[in-house]
Amino acid sequence: MTRRDLLAAGAAFATSPLWAKAGIDKSRISAITDEIGLSTPEAIAFAHYYGLQNVEIRNPAEKGRKEYALLPEADIKKDADLFAREGLKVSFVNTSLLKFTWPGSESVRRRPETPEARERRLGTEKARWDRRVDDAQLAIRCAHIMGCDKIRVFGGSRVQDPKTMYQRIADELGELSKLAERENVYFLLENEGSQNVATSQEIADVMKLTPSKWIGYNWDPNNAHGMETAYPDGYNALPKERMLNLQIKGRGIMPPNAQEDWKTIITALNNDGYKYKIGLETHLFDGTLIQAAHKSMDEIMKIVASL
Repeated sequence: MTRRDLLAAGAAFATSPLWAKAGIDKSRISAITDEIGLSTPEAIAFAHYYGLQNVEIRNPAEKGRKEYALLPEADIKKDADLFAREGLKVSFVNTSLLKFTWPGSESVRRRPETPEARERRLGTEKARWDRRVDDAQLAIRCAHIMGCDKIRVFGGSRVQDPKTMYQRIADELGELSKLAERENVYFLLENEGSQNVATSQEIADVMKLTPSKWIGYNWDPNNAHGMETAYPDGYNALPKERMLNLQIKGRGIMPPNAQEDWKTIITALNNDGYKYKIGLETHLFDGTLIQAAHKSMDEIMKIVASL
C-alpha cells in the first residue's frame, strides 16, 4: 500500500459513521439554571453535584428578574465571571425572541379575550416587533459576554394554519442570519406548541426555506407532546445536521410516567453522531421543581452511562 493509499484510507475512516459518532457522555449534558436552583449559587451547586461542565441560561434563578439578554451589561458580566470561576461554560442562551403574535397575523387564543385586553396585547406585541432587531443585538451581546455562540428564537404565536407563516418565518430568520454571521453566533429556532413551529415536521419545513448555516434549531420533543410521536416519527422527520441543541423536559423523562422514550432517543442521537449539548429544562411549577430537577438529571445520567 502506497502512502497515498494510506492517506486515502485514513480519510475514509475519519469520515465514516463510526468515526463521526459523538460519544454522548456527561460532558455533553447541560441544564437551565433557573430550573435547577432557586438562586444562582444553588444552580451552580446542582451543576457541581452532577459534575456538569455546562449550563444553559434564561433568567437568573432568583425570582422576578428579567431574562439575561435584557439585563444591564454589568449584571450579565457578574454572572458570566461567576460561572467561569466555577468552571461552568454557558452552552445556550434561551431568549423569548419573536415569541409573540406578529403584526398582520391572528394567533389562536386559548382563552377568551376582552377587547381592552386584546388592544393592550396588540400594542405590546407591536412594540416588541418594532424592536426585534435591537432585542436580537442585546441577545448577541449577552451571548458574547457569556462566551456562548447559540441563542434561542421562536417562530411567532401559532395561527390557524401555520404553513401560511413559513415563508415569513424564513424571511425573519434570514435577516437574523446576517447578524449571526457578522457576530459569529447561531440563532436556534425552537419548536413550541404555542408557536407556528411546534412539531418536528414543521422544523424541517422551515429549515428547508432557511438555508443559512447560521440558523439551526433547538429540538424539544416534549413541546410537541400530543401533536406527534417523538420517536420514531418526529425524530425521523428532522434535518439532524442542523440540530444544534436539544432540551429534555422533566415530565418527559421522570419515572414512573415519563412521556417520551428518552433512552431510545438519546441512543439514536449517539449512533447518528449528534455532537452538541443536551439541556434539562425541568419545567414543573407545582412546588416540586428542585426535586424534579434531581429526578430528571438522575435519569439523564443513567441513560448516558448506559450508552
